[in-house]
Amino acid sequence: MATLETADLLIPLEVYLAAGIHIGTHVKTNDMRPFIYRVRPDGLYVLDVRKTDDRIRIASKFISRFKGDKVFSASARQYGFKPVEKFSSIIGGKSLTGRFIPGTFTNPKLPNYAEPDLLIVTDPRADWQAIVEAAEVGIPVIGFCDTDNRSQLIDLVIPINNKGRKSLALAYWLLSRQILRERGELTPTAELPASIEDFESKVLVAEEEYGGYDLEG
Repeated sequence: MATLETADLLIPLEVYLAAGIHIGTHVKTNDMRPFIYRVRPDGLYVLDVRKTDDRIRIASKFISRFKGDKVFSASARQYGFKPVEKFSSIIGGKSLTGRFIPGTFTNPKLPNYAEPDLLIVTDPRADWQAIVEAAEVGIPVIGFCDTDNRSQLIDLVIPINNKGRKSLALAYWLLSRQILRERGELTPTAELPASIEDFESKVLVAEEEYGGYDLEG
């Protein structure tokens, strides 16, 4: 990744690397092939930080066009709960953490029925029900995708390690900052009043949902 050191990134390369945002899994799907930089000797696929950075720029511009309360962010993975909730709080959006109730986007008779204009998912595999319902009602979907994810029904892929708590914290923190900058609520060089650590979940003894694990580097 040394060739990235002089690249014009949103944050210093070492911040990305320290969070393990580039560390993928031992599985590579064809959908994620364009975002993979290399494979390590231990068999872990490594994501291209330049493409992660570029997609966060694109996503922030896109998200900033929507009313905050119409942007819904979902995470069935526990390490995504706090990042999603903090992100939603900062941009004025709505968070959907834990099990996604079938019919949330499609059944007006449900007490929790919602009509978002945009959906952001933390892991396409874990958040699949939300993605399917978003597609059914014509809502665009932005997905944080790891090397083992498929991009079916995802309109914009942001390649990251979506299993690590530090990686998710950094991704949602950076997306929050860039959205506020795009809206003009922060100047182009201003930082969020919240730190990356404010987005970070506590370490879990074991994350049982969907066989998740915490990969940081």
